[in-house]
Order: sequence, then C-alpha cells, then structure tokens
Amino acid sequence: QLIPLFVIIGSGGVGAGLYLMRLAMFNPDVSWDKKNNPEPWNKMSPSDQYKFVSINMDYSRLKKDRPDF
Repeated sequence: QLIPLFVIIGSGGVGAGLYLMRLAMFNPDVSWDKKNNPEPWNKMSPSDQYKFVSINMDYSRLKKDRPDF
C-alpha cells in the first residue's frame, strides 16, 4: 500500500529536479560563461520566450521597446 506513495513522492522529486535544471540552463538571469557572455539578458530579443507558461501571448509579434547599449 506504500507503493503509490513512493511513486508520487518520487515523481514529484524528479519533476522538481527537472524544473530546477530548466531554470539553470535556459533562464536569461543565469550566466554560466562569464568570459564570453557576461550579461546574457542583454542578448535576448523581444521575440524570445523565456517564461515557462505564456497564456495567449505571441512573442513573434512583439516589437523592441528598449535601446541598444
């Protein structure tokens, strides 16, 4: 009777680990390579989606609303 409990707790742990790995790899706030790309958030275009869930948002139609530095 404990097998479903272990399956649910295990899948929750695996899901949390995968989400943490996704945040570490694809979030523009995280910089792993300080020499070649010290500020990765400046290289993001307005059409890049970095949110996990975007409801009713088409990022390909966004226009640039910030200056280049």
